[in-house]
Amino acid sequence: MLARSAIGLRSAREAGATASAGILRRVSGATADELEEVLAPLSRDPGRAAILCDIDGTLAPIVERADDAHVPEESSKLLGRLARRYGCVACVSGRSSSEARRLVGVGSIVYAGSHGAELLEPGAAQATTVPVFASWEGRIREFAAEQDTPDLRVLRVRMEDKGPIVAFHWRGTPDEEASRARLEGLAAEAEARGLGTHWGRKVLEVRPPVPVDKGQAVRTLCERERPRTALYAGDDVTDLDAFDALEAMKDEGLLEAAVCVGVRSDEGPAAITERANLVVDGVPGFVAVLEALDAA
Repeated sequence: MLARSAIGLRSAREAGATASAGILRRVSGATADELEEVLAPLSRDPGRAAILCDIDGTLAPIVERADDAHVPEESSKLLGRLARRYGCVACVSGRSSSEARRLVGVGSIVYAGSHGAELLEPGAAQATTVPVFASWEGRIREFAAEQDTPDLRVLRVRMEDKGPIVAFHWRGTPDEEASRARLEGLAAEAEARGLGTHWGRKVLEVRPPVPVDKGQAVRTLCERERPRTALYAGDDVTDLDAFDALEAMKDEGLLEAAVCVGVRSDEGPAAITERANLVVDGVPGFVAVLEALDAA
């Protein structure tokens, strides 16, 4: 039996009553039978279903240093089993696709990295990158090198090289408020130079000014694999684009059913749980969803 505190889902009556306001209400908990019901559109025909998810905060607990993130071995094995039954299993991450595959440790699934700018196929040695996105890599690296200054090192802000993206992490720095303030100035400088910026959970990304997001990645995967049902799970603001994509494809008739799973956390945006039609508490809650799909 699944823990009632870990999972919540909206009822059809509540969803219908609030759809015009864009609000999805949920009952406070869900039994195994209730979870089976909401996942039934996928498990009834797994060969035509897609299971798509974020990594950090969804499969791997959020940690102080991104390099220390870890997907438990049992979760990796679970994804591998699901990939043998379901039509498409993919991870969509802000990390590079090669780093995402290293972290998850499953070679038989697809990885959309750098928020969808990269695609790493099962078994492939290298990812393909959107050409216009890749063309900015040199300028991004040059900007990042200029920011490796003594004041940033004193604040202990950590820089992460993601190829065409550089991330500045301030989680766990001695003075997180001062670190955030310094990065606000850095972001303004990046934007003044024509670069793109994106704020996440205690991380600032400087990236090419090219439209790319997790929603585009989800749409690309679904248009290629042509599932009739799809699930996406995530915990951060970037995952809302994926929710948008699933809902749009359902409205367009490209999907018969779409399940948006919001992974609840203390730091996550409220919209993740407000927009989701299935809400889980942290990584353990999402693992319970994967286990239910595996057992169905």
